[in-house]
Amino acid sequence: MLSRQFVRENPETVREALEHKGVDVDLDRILEIDAEWRELKSRGDDLRHERNEVSSRIGQLKADGEEEAAQEAIERSQALKSELQEVEERATALEDDLEEALLTLPQIPDDSVPVGADESENVERRRELFDDLRDLPGEVIPHYELGEQLEILDFDRGAKVSGGGYYFAKGEGARLEHALVQFMLELHRDQGYHDVFPPIPVNSRSMQGTGQLPKFTEDAYRVEGSNDEPYDEEDLWLLPTAEVPVTNLHRDEILLAEDLPLKYQAYSPNFRQEAGEHGTETRGIVRVHQFNKVEMVNFVRPERSDERFEGLLSEAEAVLQRLGLPYRILEMCTGDLGFTQRKKYDVEVWAPGDDMPDGPDRGGRWLEVSSVSNFGDFQARRAGIRYREEHHESAEFLHTLNGSGLAVPRVVVAILEYYQNPDGTVTVPEALRPYMGGLERIEGHDPVGESALGDGE
Repeated sequence: MLSRQFVRENPETVREALEHKGVDVDLDRILEIDAEWRELKSRGDDLRHERNEVSSRIGQLKADGEEEAAQEAIERSQALKSELQEVEERATALEDDLEEALLTLPQIPDDSVPVGADESENVERRRELFDDLRDLPGEVIPHYELGEQLEILDFDRGAKVSGGGYYFAKGEGARLEHALVQFMLELHRDQGYHDVFPPIPVNSRSMQGTGQLPKFTEDAYRVEGSNDEPYDEEDLWLLPTAEVPVTNLHRDEILLAEDLPLKYQAYSPNFRQEAGEHGTETRGIVRVHQFNKVEMVNFVRPERSDERFEGLLSEAEAVLQRLGLPYRILEMCTGDLGFTQRKKYDVEVWAPGDDMPDGPDRGGRWLEVSSVSNFGDFQARRAGIRYREEHHESAEFLHTLNGSGLAVPRVVVAILEYYQNPDGTVTVPEALRPYMGGLERIEGHDPVGESALGDGE
């Protein structure tokens, strides 16, 4: 979150950020609350000082035999106490309102972020592995059709068991998902990451710490508490990303500078209610309510933040480079920058199975598989994560960064489409073969229990 001092001293900067990010917040009201709160705090200090002075005179007046003056002083002290109580109660209520209002203000974009209204104005920085594509079939079968033909993706049974937006990965499809997770975890270990396996439910305080609440309440799955009521700090939610529990691992803690940077990675299933609009974009496993992902979270000193941000991007890219999948890097403009983000890159893999309006000249489409984000001290302020150079020195807020390494289903999409062969099989990328028992080709298997989804014959 933004500090109240920053908002107070830089209202036009905040107003510009609201405009560029397309966030509708009544900043003037927040400034009014802050001004009234400061006025009450000052009034409270004056009342407290006067009451102390009056109280200190009462004993002396009594000792001097000035009973009438002493009684007047007592009455004045009582009046001051009553007024002070009213002022403090009002100030406390305003402070609560101010803290709640500050949570609605987004992060200020970095000066280097391109200004733009929406995703159409994001800037493509570069493409990798795209100029030397492998030979593809004349007509690439989309992953959702090929997956069903090979009996490795089952959408009907996923819908039967859990509803729309869920699927079964079966046989070699399930092995492919497991292999990707293990491959990513091992790669990131070599990059210096420490493993964390987080709890899946997270409380509201944790969701608030990383910025998912209060803004994204409707997109999250609440497992304790009602979606029709305001959330409570101890309500539980299915995590939308491992960024939430791993960032909150050090919530309300003070770290030592010598321990930074801290680099954590975590595999988790992730749950999001919003799964996109109907149509080609939602066919298959591009947008689903539950998906696997490996997440990288960094805690760094502010002066190393930009350098580590670029390093984190390289660490995410390494997954696609090892898999030999063509990809591109997009820099988000202000209008497509997230609520909590100071700066963000998207890593998008090329999937040739579906031609989309915004796809490349060679057909297919780009699928976001990682968002690499620098949050500055925005999350650290919300979650109370600080560091200090030495034990005796004052603590400061550190910077947090995160990036997916990567979102598994969309990598599966790219593999099924890019490594597809004319005979309908799929070549397993060499980097994954050790994690799939040496399997070189996905050939699928015969269907099982066809009558379970038919007419019972």
